[in-house]
Amino acid sequence: MTETADLTATAALAAIRGGRLSAAGLMEACLDRIATREPLIRAFAWLDPAAARRSAAALGQGALTGIPIGIKDVLDTAEMPSQYGSPAWAGHRPRSDAACVAAARAAGAVVIGKTVTTEFATRHPGPTANPANPRHTPGGSSSGSAAGVAAGFFPIAFGTQTAGSIVRPAAFCGVVGFKPTYGTLHRGGMKVMSESLDTIGVMARSVGDCALTMAAVTGQDFGQPEAKMARAPRLALVMGPSSLEAAPETLALMERAAEACRRAGATVTPVTLPAVFEAAYAAHPYVMNMESAEALGWELAHARAQISGVLRERMDWGRAQPRARLIEGRAAFAAARAAFPAAIEGFDAVLCPAAPGEAPEGLGWTGDPAFNTLWTLLHGPCLTVPAGTGPRGLPLGVQVAGRIGDDAAVLAWGEWVRAALA
Repeated sequence: MTETADLTATAALAAIRGGRLSAAGLMEACLDRIATREPLIRAFAWLDPAAARRSAAALGQGALTGIPIGIKDVLDTAEMPSQYGSPAWAGHRPRSDAACVAAARAAGAVVIGKTVTTEFATRHPGPTANPANPRHTPGGSSSGSAAGVAAGFFPIAFGTQTAGSIVRPAAFCGVVGFKPTYGTLHRGGMKVMSESLDTIGVMARSVGDCALTMAAVTGQDFGQPEAKMARAPRLALVMGPSSLEAAPETLALMERAAEACRRAGATVTPVTLPAVFEAAYAAHPYVMNMESAEALGWELAHARAQISGVLRERMDWGRAQPRARLIEGRAAFAAARAAFPAAIEGFDAVLCPAAPGEAPEGLGWTGDPAFNTLWTLLHGPCLTVPAGTGPRGLPLGVQVAGRIGDDAAVLAWGEWVRAALA
């Protein structure tokens, strides 16, 4: 029997509505799990159990009534500190919630706490460990959100992605990560770093939970991913411009995934993307770092000593680039977006790696986003689903990506792929 703290949001919501579970009981189960595992996992940047209990007792009605949610600490919360993973913002308390947090509360979700982010959602990691093996990174930058969902601290969480910060940690921790179409979740109240790339998304224990959460906070229809599909998908198998970065376990995984999908009735066709996508991929670090250097103008001027050495180096590098690089990079992104529908014409979605391999050992590096940056800059939806374990027993994931606006389809085909691999 599944423990209460490990329920999906969908199952917990059904139990609450059916009178078999109370919101207070669900919160208590999560807090009990946190008390046991948080000293080792360290998923929280801020947690006040008494406040979480009060919130669970005073909830309203909505599509997420009584469901605890973790909030990545680059998203503002009115009654909790928002410190953005940086000592420069220690103790900072905004007056208002970020737009997505306000929407989650309006839907009845209970904010349980703030989850650890890397410094400004960039490179320098926080203290969070991977629940599957605490000697390994949980990935980043949405480290605490991914680890917290995996550890049973909360069923759903917000993350953000600029390169691979939702999909990669979700894959490393063995949970579901969904980066929706760029701009689907309003970024008001987010510590934005890259204007062209930053996207808010969701981490959960099931694809259905991602659809449930996204629908609840946007009012859009994200479908019913767990409903039976009328047919099997036509999938483009894309390794992308980062194919040489794939570890042996990822190469084996993609072969296994393709074969499992074919056995279940899908057509899976290897596709090599044209050069316009390689150009966009190469431009990503320029756009990301140059825009982030602009975003951190105040910090670099007034709190430089409180910025990590690795981030200072990247921001100085970004500032040293000619402005033309940024303009060219944005143009390369736009060209790739325009070319993408034709590149996958005739296919329902793309099947691709979620990460180069298993989570790296150690907490000093959150892993390489090589298999995520292209799908982020294309602005379409992408989803990772758990796909077994690698040679060291750590979780692996596969990624399903699609065209701008095809969010419901990506969720549905992602669930189909997950079931085919199960």
